[in-house]
Amino acid sequence: MQPTSTQVAPAAPPAPGPLSGSVLVLLQFDICEEIRLDQLRHILGAATVSQPSLKHPTPGYIRYQRPPVVEPVEPLVLDSGERLRAEIKYYDYGVLSVVFELPFSADWQRLISLSSRWVWDVDFAAHASLIVRQSLERARPALHKPYADWLSEDYFIFHLREIAGSPTASQLIANHGPSIAQVVRGENLQLSEGECHEVLQSRISYYPSDLAVIGWNAALLYDTPAGAETAIQLLEYANSQLLEFRHYDDLLTRELDTVYDSLEKRTGILFRWRLARSATNLHTVLLEVMELTEHADNAIKFLSDMFAARLYRLAASKVGVPDYKDLVTQKINTAEDLYRFMVDQFNQSRALFLESAVVIILVIELIFFFRGNPF
Repeated sequence: MQPTSTQVAPAAPPAPGPLSGSVLVLLQFDICEEIRLDQLRHILGAATVSQPSLKHPTPGYIRYQRPPVVEPVEPLVLDSGERLRAEIKYYDYGVLSVVFELPFSADWQRLISLSSRWVWDVDFAAHASLIVRQSLERARPALHKPYADWLSEDYFIFHLREIAGSPTASQLIANHGPSIAQVVRGENLQLSEGECHEVLQSRISYYPSDLAVIGWNAALLYDTPAGAETAIQLLEYANSQLLEFRHYDDLLTRELDTVYDSLEKRTGILFRWRLARSATNLHTVLLEVMELTEHADNAIKFLSDMFAARLYRLAASKVGVPDYKDLVTQKINTAEDLYRFMVDQFNQSRALFLESAVVIILVIELIFFFRGNPF
């Protein structure tokens, strides 16, 4: 399997610059209801993701409920000659994540240009889709209820391992804040003061020497490889949650539209009786969504590591997880109200039928009684 865009020789290593690190591109696809990781691990002979390291030695830690399975794939070579390391991660709640990584050494201007080109001009989704379809030919037996159409999300992480002069996070913001904002936004042109402030207020640090600036489609990390590991995994997890909640939102929207159409028709004397079937279908979907939502929502546990929990909440809020979660919650509440309404309508119809049947039986008995006892 060779997911190259063209047969171009890899570019020469970049000249040393004041910034060195890696660019990571995360492309995630919601492919099925569940991935059986034990079966998949046996099929691929692959490893699982290790538990992320922590900023500080504490008795608590971050723990995956079921760590994703990792499958290395062939590098991706772009038209520009850039050669990206690639791997796939399979999450048990049905999300597949393709991760591309390119080491770089550059100055701020070249990093800004790279960010703008990659965020807006390179179609990573097309390359990732090809890799995913090839990989799923082997992994398909481990997929439970695969989807015909896939929702997808992408995200960019610019990880700065070393900066000339080893500035602190405060110095980095003071000296290069506008450049950081441009990288996070993927913009070549300088941003306004207000937009820079909007980007830079979404930052978090644990030590004076580390920094994470998180945006809705990209993040910049200034940390050691071990220190950045937690942030990278939490950003990936937050985006996979967003993908799952988007799927549940679409699913509930379609189901509610079907129910509304059924209620609007209101035709036939057996309308209320047909509501029983619609109510059963709606309740089944409702229970599945609630179960799967809880599954995805609790895939990672934070045990005594409050910094990691704050980092996750910041990442989740920036990519939009709470917004979609609220939409799903509202539609779940609406579905529950509709379910109770349809059940009440059915019960009223059944009670009316039983009462009518009793009256008819009494009338028949009275008829036979008077026929057998003439005046």
